[in-house]
Amino acid sequence: MTVDDSGSGEDAQGADSGEDPLALRLEGLILGAERRYTPFQAARSAGVSMELASRFWRAMGFADIGQAKALTEADVLALRRLAGLVEAGLLSEAMAVQVARSTGQTTARLAEWQIDSFLEGLTEPPEPGMTRTEVTYPIVELLLPELEEFLVYVWRRQLAASAGRVVQAADDEEMVDRRLAVGFADLVGFTRLTRRMEEEELGELVEAFETTAADLVAANGGRLIKTLGDEVLYAADDAGTAAEIALRLIETMAHDETMPELRVGMAFGTVTTRMGDVFGTTVNLASRLTSIAPKDAVLVDTAFAEELIRTQDAPTSEAEAAEEAAAAEKEGEEPPVYRFGLQPMWQRPVRGLGVVEPWLLTRRNDG
Repeated sequence: MTVDDSGSGEDAQGADSGEDPLALRLEGLILGAERRYTPFQAARSAGVSMELASRFWRAMGFADIGQAKALTEADVLALRRLAGLVEAGLLSEAMAVQVARSTGQTTARLAEWQIDSFLEGLTEPPEPGMTRTEVTYPIVELLLPELEEFLVYVWRRQLAASAGRVVQAADDEEMVDRRLAVGFADLVGFTRLTRRMEEEELGELVEAFETTAADLVAANGGRLIKTLGDEVLYAADDAGTAAEIALRLIETMAHDETMPELRVGMAFGTVTTRMGDVFGTTVNLASRLTSIAPKDAVLVDTAFAEELIRTQDAPTSEAEAAEEAAAAEKEGEEPPVYRFGLQPMWQRPVRGLGVVEPWLLTRRNDG
């Protein structure tokens, strides 16, 4: 057993602090290093102030631990790298904290999911009399390098896709404030379901909804921003892509008898992006449209409708589409083909956004 600076091994340290020996063994396996430093010692070894080290650690989502000896060489290296990026002028201190926060929030959710939904199932005792404790360590030992490699692969793929979108932006402002189509998809009557269904059934329904939505958004060229249990938020670079996703979500859920009805609201306009999330009036409008959308229907705002018309994904009106078809037939030509139909709805006040004119989005048979 490796001995730390105080002369006592990790197991002894864990016993003194009342920590579970298996938890300490798993920590050592996953981190690949032993506990050696207090936060003050780690900051000093990394060459950063204790104040900055604390900002980085809190941004990453780690609790204050006082001056317990719980940090490793990897912790020191992480602090040194972040501080080095600031010293080299590659990142401002505020940006380095944002990097720490975005990475911490994203990986925290991933880790929770892997433990709750993935690891628990794999560590069910295979034989009577065996405990989960006896199974967990070797499973983690086998999975760890594979999951690590896969995580890096997916991150690089996502980074490449995101970088590609940025370099195609028209100017620097568009890199942060961009014109996007934003959509919310919401399960109807979810609150009532929570009172009628068992927790396990409810969890399975939410997982099925999130999985189906995530797959449809990705497959059709959108980006899933976040899931909120009974609601998903997604974005797309153009209105046509977002419209296709919305209708496919409605169509897919309608064919699943286990799913409640779905409603979707979408808006098109300037969106501020921060740490993978989207903000602004366009997002708020999409959310409000979702709340007033009929069951199994899609509502869009006027800007979204105008964008579909501009790109010739939808006609200005059904009357105009009929006139175009008649004129084309008379000339012996093929009529214009539109993917979507738009029906203006009654104008109505929307809380915080004034009066809006929603449009009902449908799929045209000729599209």
